[in-house]
Amino acid sequence: MSSLPTITFTKADLTTNHNENDPMMVTVTIANYQVERILISQGNLTNILYWSTFQKLNLPDSLVMSNSESLVEFTGKQVQTRGCVDLLTTFGTGPAYRTLTVRYILVEADLPYNAIIGRRTLNELGAVVSVYHMAMKFPAEDDTIITLKADSSTANIKREV
Repeated sequence: MSSLPTITFTKADLTTNHNENDPMMVTVTIANYQVERILISQGNLTNILYWSTFQKLNLPDSLVMSNSESLVEFTGKQVQTRGCVDLLTTFGTGPAYRTLTVRYILVEADLPYNAIIGRRTLNELGAVVSVYHMAMKFPAEDDTIITLKADSSTANIKREV
């Protein structure tokens, strides 16, 4: 992409079935698995994949690399990590998608999300997030604009066929 295309949100992008105060959660494909309840977080720099989610992906532990990055909670408490892993992650579906290799920090925690996508990946996508519209938009390789809307699905992981 030589220059970024214009990204805008309009009334047509508004959804009626979401509360704009809810966290923005989307569904993405990670390592050929459709993974729901992915939190889009502009407040996190790093991408986080919870250990229980990694295990459900049926990937070999040999993919896990050691990690020197430490995570710190907003309280200042340091969070234990189990390493990191680079996984192909697809944002969007059908002809409107982008696939990136995303580095996830593996964390053992019990939270209502399967993963968190942080600023690093949002910036790599060139994504613009609108919590008011409960959607994010980013350019495809051909500079068309892809819209990924928030969903209110349950925490399921399904094998892509």
